[in-house]
Amino acid sequence: MSTAESIPKVLDSFTEKWSPRLVAAINDHHVKVAKIDGEFIWHSHPNSDELFYLLSGKLTIELEGLDDVVMQVGDMFVVPKGIRHRPVAEEAQIMLIEHESTINTGDETSSDRTVQVKDARGQN
Repeated sequence: MSTAESIPKVLDSFTEKWSPRLVAAINDHHVKVAKIDGEFIWHSHPNSDELFYLLSGKLTIELEGLDDVVMQVGDMFVVPKGIRHRPVAEEAQIMLIEHESTINTGDETSSDRTVQVKDARGQN
């Protein structure tokens, strides 16, 4: 508990895309990191907002019925709960903050992209 987590080390520890790693828990929210590339699926999170922070690469958050959000490294964007969205990335690394009950594919739980988050805490 008294050690810092190295986000670069966690990101270096895996190669899978669209497979988030848990790096911290804050109250009832999880902080996750992921490597992403290409298009994700359209989905929403009906009960919780989702925060994206772009660590590297290029990321666009497509929002159904709204303008796309084009992110640069260092940008943060919150997708409000209930908004259908789809991340589209070019070799990106992201940090996410989501409610602990959030499934990566939101309301599209039968997708082949639905994964269990792996716990990477303390693996530095």
